[in-house]
Amino acid sequence: MSKYIFETRMEVRDYECDIEGIVNNANYLHYTEHTRHLFLKECGLSFAQMHEKGVDAVVARMELQYKAPLRCDDEFISRLWLEKDGFKYIFHQDIYRASDEAICFKGKIMLVCLINGRLGQSEDYDRAFAPYLKKG
Repeated sequence: MSKYIFETRMEVRDYECDIEGIVNNANYLHYTEHTRHLFLKECGLSFAQMHEKGVDAVVARMELQYKAPLRCDDEFISRLWLEKDGFKYIFHQDIYRASDEAICFKGKIMLVCLINGRLGQSEDYDRAFAPYLKKG
């Protein structure tokens, strides 16, 4: 667990489940996005405020693995760790069922920054994320 730098707990809501009674796969993207937003707030930034400055962090690529299903009313823990590669911020996001710590989802979500619509480096994001990025 030491690799994780942030976590939050959530609960599956009934409308997030499909006819089989399991969480629809698209909802995991909502869970990971919400986790990134909360992490950003902890870093002292806001997507809305950054947008007003002309800086937008956008998803460029995702690699997703569905491991075990979550079901209605399951509590889960969404955890992340972060690395940077050139222009990309790479969020490694894992979701665990709280009752037994079973891994339910693994995601590698790559974001880039658009500065006034053009790919660029954001000093604000770099500064906010610096304490969380592994060196070497």
